[in-house]
Amino acid sequence: MCLLAKQVYFKIQRKVCSTEQKEIEERRTIYMYPSKIITKHREFLMKDVLDISYRKIKKSGDMGLLYLHTTSGLYSYTIKTSPSLFIETFKKHKLR
Repeated sequence: MCLLAKQVYFKIQRKVCSTEQKEIEERRTIYMYPSKIITKHREFLMKDVLDISYRKIKKSGDMGLLYLHTTSGLYSYTIKTSPSLFIETFKKHKLR
């Protein structure tokens, strides 16, 4: 299977211990193949992905949210780098 594009995203978990709250950040990757998009816990068939969009978080510098619009709902992923190449690759592939 030929990898078309990939995008790093972060899963941020908050844990509350007796007197403090800790944020644990895990680095993950979204992989785009001709027939599907794969994250750590989900797999979307390309035919079920309707669109991919991005929205920058105003107060967080370079941080933003990447949205996968699918036939089964909307999924968001926290990212720290521009997803323009990932989105462009998706749109070119969907037009075929």
